[in-house]
Amino acid sequence: MTDQAQPTFDLRRVYLKDASLEMPNAPAVFLEGEAPQVAVEVSTEHTQLDTSAYEVEVSVTLTARLNDKVFFLIEAKQAGIFEIANLPDEQLEPVLHIVCPSMLYPYLRANVADLLTRATLPPLHLTEVNFEQFYQDKIGTAAPATTVQ
Repeated sequence: MTDQAQPTFDLRRVYLKDASLEMPNAPAVFLEGEAPQVAVEVSTEHTQLDTSAYEVEVSVTLTARLNDKVFFLIEAKQAGIFEIANLPDEQLEPVLHIVCPSMLYPYLRANVADLLTRATLPPLHLTEVNFEQFYQDKIGTAAPATTVQ
């Protein structure tokens, strides 16, 4: 009987890798009465750290505009270290592009909401992202990011 190593998958660490908030037109934008228009861009990437460890990152850029002025700009990157071993090659890419980002995204959403709250900005909750569709679109068109409204 042949002993074949069982596939393993483990989330080792979740961390906020980067976050920034800019309000280049403050305080003037606070005096305007209209609601800003918000554009959201989400992207993912991964790096192999050693034979079985991968860093996966989910990045978001939120740009809120009032007319032609930037109200605020948030850039945040949530990352995690995943231990993945003995997984067939055809399953590794979907895990890195779908499963891992899906696990990290709730942390990113919470960090962005917290950053907005601490800056006393209007509340904004990022919508869910279908990382499976995002991955299918990415491999079909080789697009680096998707825009969510």
